[in-house]
Amino acid sequence: MASGLPQTTVAETLAQRIVALRPGALPDATILKCEDLLIDVVGLCVTARDEDYVVSAINGCDDDGVCTAIGHRRTLTAGEAAFVNGTAAHGEDFDDTFEGGPVHAGAVIVPAVLAACERHNPDGRMALMGVAVGTEVLCRLSLVVPKAVHTAGFHPTAIFGAMGAAAGVSAALGLDAVQIVDALGIAGSMASGIIEYLAEGAWTKRLHAGWAAQSGLRAALLAREGFIGPRTVFEGAHGLFNGFARTTEGDYEALTGDFGLRWVIDALAFKLYPCGTMAQPYIDCARRMAARGARPEDVVEIVCEVAEGTVHRLWEPLADKQRPPNGYSAKFAVPYLLATGFVHGGVGLGAFTEGAIRDQRVLDLASKVKFVIDPENPYPDNYTGHISATMRDGSVIEERQPYLRGGAQEPLRRQDVVDKFVLNVEYGGWTKQQSVAALKLIAGLFYERIDLSALRG
Repeated sequence: MASGLPQTTVAETLAQRIVALRPGALPDATILKCEDLLIDVVGLCVTARDEDYVVSAINGCDDDGVCTAIGHRRTLTAGEAAFVNGTAAHGEDFDDTFEGGPVHAGAVIVPAVLAACERHNPDGRMALMGVAVGTEVLCRLSLVVPKAVHTAGFHPTAIFGAMGAAAGVSAALGLDAVQIVDALGIAGSMASGIIEYLAEGAWTKRLHAGWAAQSGLRAALLAREGFIGPRTVFEGAHGLFNGFARTTEGDYEALTGDFGLRWVIDALAFKLYPCGTMAQPYIDCARRMAARGARPEDVVEIVCEVAEGTVHRLWEPLADKQRPPNGYSAKFAVPYLLATGFVHGGVGLGAFTEGAIRDQRVLDLASKVKFVIDPENPYPDNYTGHISATMRDGSVIEERQPYLRGGAQEPLRRQDVVDKFVLNVEYGGWTKQQSVAALKLIAGLFYERIDLSALRG
């Protein structure tokens, strides 16, 4: 041991917690959440399967293999399948959210674990353990230094996703504690993802989940074969948090303290709209305001109270958020999203076409939307919305949404998740027969030998 380094590192403590878990011992609520994640991710992969960015992603893969790219006939290597499925699942920004992070876990962990198990260990029980462990690690990592990674210019899902995928795949493949430490250490050098996509709505955020899934998978396979990674990957002077959060000081107990005893993923939120999570309560407010009879043309100004930590991604530059340059930029533009919800009664997958983002009624209303920072806003522990509209007759209408619907305070039921799946795969071009077959496969996937062939084509 080098001088000055801890005798037991954060990664070693975490690895011991992981290997102490036993298949079949997961709480019912955690199993339910993992099943919901599987349903949601598969549906999202099909939703996006013919989108241009997914076509580019799969065409950019060099090698065929035995693993399933969901919604495609072509089969790929494990790493490439994890990459394509992760990119597709996150691509429409309709995937789950951990409110404390914020991070998107399912689009990283489910593709990584499915690919690893399909290729190396087709045991459904181990896949379930891998999804639970990987998702839990990813979410807990986002609590160590909340908001700091985003503030530094990185995408937390990308950074923590590689680590979560490494942990999840390690658990699914039955790696020992030393190998898990190595996998985490290796993944630390693979973690990446800048948020410069915000400048012009480039596609790179979409691949962050896929890249993290592929990286974590690769790290676990290297560790299984004896490749050594740094023990101090988290807290080290040149470790993950100093590199991406600009500090080595953090609440590491949030990661390891009660790991395996309390499952934070039980509170994962599923989105109701395919866009940035923090925008969703504002859409709810706008829909209710319109339902009260307010007309867009009678609005003089709408002021939103917002969290300071969301401004640089969802509110600035304000002119671009009021009139986004393309459909992908529109997913992270609250004025546009709020106006769409107000004018059309909701925000669906069709709200991001070239025609939709040029809807003059929406743009006229979006131009009237402004923001002020609320220093008491509880983000990221809770996502709220508050809008105040001044009307032409001088009256003021207010609406508040105190929490994220679909999250811990108003969770979706299993049928809600299934209904979302059915609509998503229909959007992606699957027939009712394909949808029914996929749901049947998903229902038994964590309890039988893994066979994903029904998810191809």
